[in-house]
Amino acid sequence: MKKPIIGIMMRSDELDDNRSVQYVYDGVRQAIIRSGGEPLLLCPPKDIDYFKTKWHDFSEISDSDSESINYWLNMCDALFLPGGIKYSKYDLFVLDLALKKDMPILGVCLGMQIMSNYKKDFKIEKINSNIVHCDLEKKYCHKVTIEKNSLLYKILDKTEIEVNSYHKMQAFENQLFDVVARAEDDVIEALEIREKRFVLGVQWHPEKMIEYDESARKIMNSFIDEARIYKDNNDKARLVKI
Repeated sequence: MKKPIIGIMMRSDELDDNRSVQYVYDGVRQAIIRSGGEPLLLCPPKDIDYFKTKWHDFSEISDSDSESINYWLNMCDALFLPGGIKYSKYDLFVLDLALKKDMPILGVCLGMQIMSNYKKDFKIEKINSNIVHCDLEKKYCHKVTIEKNSLLYKILDKTEIEVNSYHKMQAFENQLFDVVARAEDDVIEALEIREKRFVLGVQWHPEKMIEYDESARKIMNSFIDEARIYKDNNDKARLVKI
């Protein structure tokens, strides 16, 4: 049986010599493979520098951009929104299209913050807290409390877990998404759409924890399982058959 294809949004950054890059952390790729998926990198379509271009200078998604994005997203059985330091209108367009296709979506760190800014005015601010939210060395940074009436609880069967944490900014509520987990300082740690089968954003990085944390493995495995169901239901309607 063929593995489900997981589309991974690439992130923008700049090297020390000022060259811009599009990248994905290899840990993301490996976590997708270990969980039973086949990674497919999704590159932004415009001939621009996505890192150096400011938000208000981005042009709107054109018809040709839309066709290209739709073509590649039709190749996928799920969408993974990874962490990073910057996103663009392209990310929001892909998220919107994936939601319309009702495909499984998992966002981590910046990926969850993109969800929090979906169809609303941009709002992300620096965290002001005595709880550590950014430590690249610790396996666990803080606790997260999970609402029982949530997909996340259904996956984990726990109301409290410990997580890693690599972010200095915090997301805010979006009425289109349900806040289903918070840290001890009330920082939002998970968003989802309860009406969807699998649309989940978490502020931590389960893909970095699958070797030592059962909850992280459950999140990644559940995501891939939903991608497999989506694949089975949609194979006959593929844009391109291989």
